[in-house]
Amino acid sequence: MQNMIEASGLAKRYKEVVALDGLDLAVPEGTVLGLLGPNGAGKTTAVSILATLLEPDEGTARVAGADVRTQPEEVRKRIGLSGQYAAVDEHLTGFENLEMIGRLYHLGRGPSRTRARELLDRFDLAAAADRPVKTYSGGMRRRLDLAGALVAEPPVLFLDEPTTGLDPRSRTELWGVIRELLARGTTVLLTTQYLEEADHLADDIVVIDRGREIAHGTSDRLKSTIGGDRIEVTITRSDDLARASEVLARFAVAGQLQVDPAERRLVAPIADGAPVLTQALRELDAAGVVVSDVGLRRPTLDEVFLALTGHTAERAEASTDEEKAPVGAQRGGRQ
Repeated sequence: MQNMIEASGLAKRYKEVVALDGLDLAVPEGTVLGLLGPNGAGKTTAVSILATLLEPDEGTARVAGADVRTQPEEVRKRIGLSGQYAAVDEHLTGFENLEMIGRLYHLGRGPSRTRARELLDRFDLAAAADRPVKTYSGGMRRRLDLAGALVAEPPVLFLDEPTTGLDPRSRTELWGVIRELLARGTTVLLTTQYLEEADHLADDIVVIDRGREIAHGTSDRLKSTIGGDRIEVTITRSDDLARASEVLARFAVAGQLQVDPAERRLVAPIADGAPVLTQALRELDAAGVVVSDVGLRRPTLDEVFLALTGHTAERAEASTDEEKAPVGAQRGGRQ
Protein backbone atom coordinates (compact mmCIF):
# COMPACT_ATOMS: atom_id res chain seq x y z
CA MET A 1 0.00 0.00 0.00
CA GLN A 2 1.49 3.34 -1.05
CA ASN A 3 1.79 6.32 1.26
CA MET A 4 -0.38 9.22 0.13
CA ILE A 5 1.19 11.60 2.66
CA GLU A 6 4.89 11.51 3.51
CA ALA A 7 6.91 14.00 5.55
CA SER A 8 10.46 13.85 6.81
CA GLY A 9 12.14 16.21 9.22
CA LEU A 10 9.62 19.04 8.89
CA ALA A 11 10.68 22.12 10.86
CA LYS A 12 9.19 25.59 11.13
CA ARG A 13 10.22 28.47 13.38
CA TYR A 14 8.84 31.93 14.10
CA LYS A 15 11.74 33.83 15.67
CA GLU A 16 12.04 32.27 19.14
CA VAL A 17 9.00 30.02 18.70
CA VAL A 18 9.63 26.50 17.36
CA ALA A 19 6.38 25.42 15.73
CA LEU A 20 7.70 22.14 14.28
CA ASP A 21 10.89 20.41 15.28
CA GLY A 22 11.69 17.56 12.89
CA LEU A 23 8.30 15.93 12.34
CA ASP A 24 8.01 12.69 10.32
CA LEU A 25 4.67 11.41 9.00
CA ALA A 26 3.50 8.55 6.77
CA VAL A 27 -0.14 7.95 5.86
CA PRO A 28 -1.03 4.92 3.68
CA GLU A 29 -3.76 5.24 1.08
CA GLY A 30 -7.31 4.87 2.39
CA THR A 31 -6.42 5.32 6.07
CA VAL A 32 -6.80 8.00 8.74
CA LEU A 33 -3.81 9.39 10.62
CA GLY A 34 -4.78 11.15 13.81
CA LEU A 35 -2.38 13.98 14.67
CA LEU A 36 -2.97 14.71 18.33
CA GLY A 37 -1.75 17.47 20.58
CA PRO A 38 -2.81 20.49 22.61
CA ASN A 39 -3.18 24.00 21.25
CA GLY A 40 0.27 25.16 20.23
CA ALA A 41 1.66 21.67 19.61
CA GLY A 42 2.21 22.34 15.88
CA LYS A 43 -0.73 20.49 14.35
CA THR A 44 -2.04 23.35 12.24
CA THR A 45 1.48 24.28 11.15
CA ALA A 46 2.00 20.74 9.88
CA VAL A 47 -1.27 20.81 7.93
CA SER A 48 -0.45 24.22 6.47
CA ILE A 49 2.88 22.95 5.16
CA LEU A 50 1.34 19.79 3.68
CA ALA A 51 -1.39 21.88 2.04
CA THR A 52 1.25 24.25 0.58
CA LEU A 53 0.05 27.24 2.60
CA LEU A 54 3.40 27.50 4.38
CA GLU A 55 6.93 26.56 3.38
CA PRO A 56 8.95 24.52 5.85
CA ASP A 57 12.29 25.84 7.06
CA GLU A 58 13.65 22.31 6.88
CA GLY A 59 12.51 18.89 5.72
CA THR A 60 10.61 17.41 2.80
CA ALA A 61 7.04 16.34 2.15
CA ARG A 62 5.03 14.70 -0.62
CA VAL A 63 1.25 14.50 -0.94
CA ALA A 64 -0.33 12.10 -3.43
CA GLY A 65 3.07 11.79 -5.10
CA ALA A 66 3.69 15.54 -5.51
CA ASP A 67 6.40 17.50 -3.71
CA VAL A 68 4.98 20.34 -1.59
CA ARG A 69 7.99 22.60 -2.33
CA THR A 70 8.55 22.04 -6.03
CA GLN A 71 5.05 20.97 -7.17
CA PRO A 72 2.59 23.01 -5.07
CA GLU A 73 0.07 23.31 -7.92
CA GLU A 74 -0.02 19.53 -8.32
CA VAL A 75 -0.53 19.09 -4.57
CA ARG A 76 -3.47 21.52 -4.58
CA LYS A 77 -5.18 19.59 -7.36
CA ARG A 78 -5.14 16.46 -5.23
CA ILE A 79 -6.26 17.65 -1.81
CA GLY A 80 -9.29 18.91 0.07
CA LEU A 81 -8.92 21.06 3.16
CA SER A 82 -11.26 21.87 6.02
CA GLY A 83 -9.78 24.16 8.66
CA GLN A 84 -10.65 24.94 12.25
CA TYR A 85 -13.22 27.54 11.22
CA ALA A 86 -15.81 27.07 8.50
CA ALA A 87 -14.51 28.89 5.41
CA VAL A 88 -17.88 29.70 3.85
CA ASP A 89 -19.46 32.92 2.61
CA GLU A 90 -22.36 33.60 4.96
CA HIS A 91 -24.06 35.96 2.49
CA LEU A 92 -24.39 33.22 -0.14
CA THR A 93 -26.70 30.23 0.10
CA GLY A 94 -25.33 26.78 0.78
CA PHE A 95 -25.87 25.86 -2.87
CA GLU A 96 -24.14 29.02 -4.10
CA ASN A 97 -21.13 28.34 -1.88
CA LEU A 98 -20.62 24.86 -3.29
CA GLU A 99 -21.31 25.91 -6.88
CA MET A 100 -18.75 28.70 -6.54
CA ILE A 101 -16.12 26.25 -5.27
CA GLY A 102 -16.84 23.96 -8.23
CA ARG A 103 -16.36 26.85 -10.64
CA LEU A 104 -13.05 27.73 -8.93
CA TYR A 105 -11.98 24.14 -9.56
CA HIS A 106 -12.87 24.71 -13.26
CA LEU A 107 -15.50 21.96 -13.21
CA GLY A 108 -17.81 23.99 -15.45
CA ARG A 109 -21.24 25.46 -14.65
CA GLY A 110 -23.34 22.32 -15.17
CA PRO A 111 -21.06 19.88 -13.34
CA SER A 112 -20.57 22.41 -10.52
CA ARG A 113 -24.32 22.70 -9.97
CA THR A 114 -24.79 18.93 -10.12
CA ARG A 115 -21.96 18.32 -7.67
CA ALA A 116 -23.32 20.97 -5.30
CA ARG A 117 -26.72 19.27 -5.17
CA GLU A 118 -25.10 15.86 -4.61
CA LEU A 119 -23.08 17.12 -1.67
CA LEU A 120 -25.99 19.00 -0.12
CA ASP A 121 -27.96 15.75 -0.14
CA ARG A 122 -25.01 13.77 1.19
CA PHE A 123 -24.46 16.15 4.11
CA ASP A 124 -28.16 16.45 4.97
CA LEU A 125 -28.30 20.10 3.89
CA ALA A 126 -30.72 19.86 0.96
CA ALA A 127 -33.58 21.46 2.90
CA ALA A 128 -31.40 24.48 3.67
CA ALA A 129 -29.70 24.64 0.25
CA ASP A 130 -31.29 27.93 -0.78
CA ARG A 131 -31.01 29.69 2.57
CA PRO A 132 -28.19 32.17 3.30
CA VAL A 133 -25.43 30.50 5.28
CA LYS A 134 -25.72 33.20 7.96
CA THR A 135 -28.94 31.41 9.02
CA TYR A 136 -27.13 28.07 9.47
CA SER A 137 -26.23 26.57 12.84
CA GLY A 138 -22.59 25.88 13.71
CA GLY A 139 -22.99 22.20 12.84
CA MET A 140 -24.56 23.01 9.48
CA ARG A 141 -21.71 25.40 8.62
CA ARG A 142 -19.22 22.72 9.55
CA ARG A 143 -20.90 20.19 7.27
CA LEU A 144 -21.04 22.74 4.44
CA ASP A 145 -17.34 23.48 4.89
CA LEU A 146 -16.49 19.79 4.70
CA ALA A 147 -18.71 19.45 1.63
CA GLY A 148 -16.73 22.27 0.03
CA ALA A 149 -13.50 20.36 0.63
CA LEU A 150 -14.97 17.42 -1.29
CA VAL A 151 -16.27 19.22 -4.38
CA ALA A 152 -13.43 17.97 -6.57
CA GLU A 153 -13.43 14.49 -4.97
CA PRO A 154 -9.81 14.74 -3.77
CA PRO A 155 -7.89 11.58 -2.93
CA VAL A 156 -6.37 13.27 0.13
CA LEU A 157 -8.29 15.24 2.75
CA PHE A 158 -6.87 17.40 5.53
CA LEU A 159 -9.24 17.97 8.45
CA ASP A 160 -7.85 20.43 10.99
CA GLU A 161 -9.89 20.05 14.20
CA PRO A 162 -13.11 19.64 12.17
CA THR A 163 -15.42 19.17 15.17
CA THR A 164 -14.16 22.01 17.37
CA GLY A 165 -17.12 23.78 18.91
CA LEU A 166 -19.71 21.25 17.75
CA ASP A 167 -22.29 19.67 20.03
CA PRO A 168 -22.05 15.88 20.58
CA ARG A 169 -24.75 15.08 18.01
CA SER A 170 -23.11 17.16 15.25
CA ARG A 171 -19.73 15.64 16.10
CA THR A 172 -21.12 12.12 15.78
CA GLU A 173 -22.70 13.02 12.43
CA LEU A 174 -19.35 14.27 11.12
CA TRP A 175 -17.68 11.07 12.27
CA GLY A 176 -20.15 9.18 10.12
CA VAL A 177 -19.27 11.31 7.10
CA ILE A 178 -15.56 10.69 7.63
CA ARG A 179 -16.13 6.92 7.84
CA GLU A 180 -18.05 7.09 4.58
CA LEU A 181 -15.12 8.87 2.91
CA LEU A 182 -12.76 6.17 4.13
CA ALA A 183 -14.99 3.49 2.65
CA ARG A 184 -14.53 5.23 -0.71
CA GLY A 185 -10.74 5.13 -0.41
CA THR A 186 -10.03 8.71 0.68
CA THR A 187 -6.87 9.26 2.72
CA VAL A 188 -7.38 11.53 5.73
CA LEU A 189 -5.06 13.44 8.02
CA LEU A 190 -7.11 14.47 11.04
CA THR A 191 -5.85 16.86 13.69
CA THR A 192 -7.76 16.98 16.92
CA GLN A 193 -7.64 17.76 20.62
CA TYR A 194 -10.46 15.30 21.23
CA LEU A 195 -8.82 12.02 22.11
CA GLU A 196 -12.13 10.19 21.83
CA GLU A 197 -12.27 11.35 18.20
CA ALA A 198 -8.92 9.79 17.35
CA ASP A 199 -9.90 6.67 19.26
CA HIS A 200 -13.00 6.26 17.05
CA LEU A 201 -11.58 7.26 13.67
CA ALA A 202 -7.82 6.90 13.40
CA ASP A 203 -6.02 3.83 12.06
CA ASP A 204 -2.75 5.28 13.31
CA ILE A 205 -1.98 8.07 15.78
CA VAL A 206 0.95 10.45 16.13
CA VAL A 207 1.02 12.43 19.36
CA ILE A 208 2.99 15.68 19.20
CA ASP A 209 3.90 18.26 21.80
CA ARG A 210 5.91 21.44 21.21
CA GLY A 211 6.47 20.47 17.59
CA ARG A 212 7.91 17.02 18.26
CA GLU A 213 6.53 13.51 18.05
CA ILE A 214 6.31 12.04 21.52
CA ALA A 215 4.41 8.83 20.72
CA HIS A 216 3.24 6.87 17.68
CA GLY A 217 1.01 3.84 17.29
CA THR A 218 -2.55 2.57 17.19
CA SER A 219 -4.97 3.57 19.92
CA ASP A 220 -4.62 0.18 21.63
CA ARG A 221 -0.84 0.28 21.44
CA LEU A 222 -0.67 3.75 22.97
CA LYS A 223 -3.01 2.71 25.75
CA SER A 224 -0.85 -0.32 26.47
CA THR A 225 2.13 1.97 27.17
CA ILE A 226 0.60 2.93 30.52
CA GLY A 227 -0.67 -0.49 31.48
CA GLY A 228 -3.64 -2.65 30.68
CA ASP A 229 -7.06 -2.53 32.31
CA ARG A 230 -8.10 -0.31 35.20
CA ILE A 231 -10.12 -1.27 38.24
CA GLU A 232 -12.40 1.60 39.27
CA VAL A 233 -13.91 1.25 42.73
CA THR A 234 -16.25 3.64 44.53
CA ILE A 235 -16.67 2.94 48.21
CA THR A 236 -19.60 3.80 50.46
CA ARG A 237 -17.76 5.25 53.46
CA SER A 238 -14.91 7.77 53.45
CA ASP A 239 -13.53 6.10 56.58
CA ASP A 240 -12.70 3.05 54.44
CA LEU A 241 -10.39 4.94 52.07
CA ALA A 242 -7.17 3.98 53.84
CA ARG A 243 -8.05 0.27 53.98
CA ALA A 244 -9.27 0.27 50.36
CA SER A 245 -6.07 1.98 49.25
CA GLU A 246 -3.97 -0.60 51.07
CA VAL A 247 -5.81 -3.46 49.37
CA LEU A 248 -5.82 -2.02 45.81
CA ALA A 249 -2.19 -0.88 46.02
CA ARG A 250 -1.22 -4.57 46.11
CA PHE A 251 -2.75 -5.04 42.65
CA ALA A 252 -1.80 -1.70 41.03
CA VAL A 253 0.95 -1.84 38.39
CA ALA A 254 4.06 0.02 39.62
CA GLY A 255 2.10 1.42 42.54
CA GLN A 256 0.06 3.72 40.27
CA LEU A 257 -3.01 3.84 42.49
CA GLN A 258 -5.13 6.99 42.09
CA VAL A 259 -7.38 8.08 44.94
CA ASP A 260 -10.12 10.73 44.76
CA PRO A 261 -11.23 11.32 48.37
CA ALA A 262 -14.04 13.71 47.40
CA GLU A 263 -15.69 11.06 45.20
CA ARG A 264 -14.51 8.12 47.34
CA ARG A 265 -13.16 6.61 44.13
CA LEU A 266 -9.98 4.59 43.59
CA VAL A 267 -8.44 3.64 40.24
CA ALA A 268 -5.74 0.99 39.91
CA PRO A 269 -4.04 -0.08 36.64
CA ILE A 270 -3.75 -3.85 36.62
CA ALA A 271 -2.03 -6.47 34.52
CA ASP A 272 -4.53 -9.31 34.27
CA GLY A 273 -8.10 -8.02 33.89
CA ALA A 274 -11.08 -9.91 35.28
CA PRO A 275 -9.19 -12.45 37.48
CA VAL A 276 -7.46 -9.59 39.33
CA LEU A 277 -10.75 -7.73 39.71
CA THR A 278 -12.35 -10.80 41.27
CA GLN A 279 -9.48 -11.24 43.73
CA ALA A 280 -9.44 -7.54 44.60
CA LEU A 281 -13.15 -7.56 45.40
CA ARG A 282 -12.68 -10.58 47.66
CA GLU A 283 -9.92 -8.84 49.58
CA LEU A 284 -11.90 -5.60 49.88
CA ASP A 285 -14.79 -7.58 51.33
CA ALA A 286 -12.49 -9.39 53.73
CA ALA A 287 -11.13 -6.02 54.88
CA GLY A 288 -14.65 -4.81 55.63
CA VAL A 289 -14.72 -2.25 52.81
CA VAL A 290 -18.23 -1.64 51.47
CA VAL A 291 -18.18 -1.09 47.68
CA SER A 292 -20.98 0.92 46.08
CA ASP A 293 -19.75 0.69 42.49
CA VAL A 294 -17.03 -1.16 40.62
CA GLY A 295 -15.90 -1.42 37.01
CA LEU A 296 -13.14 -2.67 34.73
CA ARG A 297 -12.08 -0.51 31.78
CA ARG A 298 -9.27 0.23 29.37
CA PRO A 299 -7.22 3.41 29.84
CA THR A 300 -8.34 6.42 27.82
CA LEU A 301 -6.12 8.25 25.36
CA ASP A 302 -6.46 11.27 27.63
CA GLU A 303 -4.69 9.27 30.35
CA VAL A 304 -2.03 8.29 27.81
CA PHE A 305 -1.43 11.92 26.87
CA LEU A 306 -1.27 12.95 30.51
CA ALA A 307 1.28 10.21 31.21
CA LEU A 308 3.38 11.23 28.19
CA THR A 309 3.36 15.00 28.65
CA GLY A 310 2.31 15.79 32.18
CA HIS A 311 -0.75 17.71 30.97
CA THR A 312 -4.00 16.89 29.22
CA ALA A 313 -4.52 17.20 25.47
CA GLU A 314 -7.30 19.74 25.93
CA ARG A 315 -5.02 22.26 27.62
CA ALA A 316 -5.95 25.74 26.43
CA GLU A 317 -3.04 28.07 25.79
CA ALA A 318 -2.23 30.93 23.46
CA SER A 319 -0.13 29.93 20.48
CA THR A 320 1.52 32.25 18.03
CA ASP A 321 2.50 29.49 15.64
CA GLU A 322 -1.04 28.08 15.40
CA GLU A 323 -2.52 31.53 14.85
CA LYS A 324 -0.10 32.35 12.05
CA ALA A 325 -0.76 29.17 10.09
CA PRO A 326 -3.58 30.21 7.73
CA VAL A 327 -5.47 26.94 7.36
CA GLY A 328 -8.87 27.61 5.86
CA ALA A 329 -7.60 30.50 3.75
CA GLN A 330 -7.74 28.29 0.66
CA ARG A 331 -8.96 24.82 -0.20
CA GLY A 332 -6.38 23.85 -2.76
CA GLY A 333 -7.36 22.86 -6.26
CA ARG A 334 -6.47 24.57 -9.47
CA GLN A 335 -5.49 28.19 -9.11
